[in-house]
Amino acid sequence: MRGVNKVMLIGNLGKDPDVQHLEGNIAVAKFPLATTETYKDRTGKLVSQTEWHTVVLWRGLAELAQKYLHKGSLIYVEGRLRTRSWEDKDGHKKFATEVVGDNLIMLDKRADGTGLHGFGEGLEGFGDDTPNLSDPGESLPF
Repeated sequence: MRGVNKVMLIGNLGKDPDVQHLEGNIAVAKFPLATTETYKDRTGKLVSQTEWHTVVLWRGLAELAQKYLHKGSLIYVEGRLRTRSWEDKDGHKKFATEVVGDNLIMLDKRADGTGLHGFGEGLEGFGDDTPNLSDPGESLPF
């Protein structure tokens, strides 16, 4: 049986996307995304729990993020988890688990009153051809 690696998140950007361009002018965007769940505890008090996720977008999605997303933007992002590892300057092994986004829907209202603008798999240049960063020698530029 094959495994499934699928993540779907709705949340707010914690800061503006950090966009860099790699060799060959390949755009990559990285930003923190906050998702908040609210529930009632035993006493009936509402409790909010916020989780922070690091989202990475490549190529066309990265360029769209740079153009349209900002701190506080509400988005739906769909993708997969990827864990990278590397050694720091002191020789300690470090890990980072990130959400590599394949689809993106902006949930904020636009100035013209419309919303729900999606970008992802079906658009040219936004396919699933992200570089393989499983080699510890390779890493994101930020």
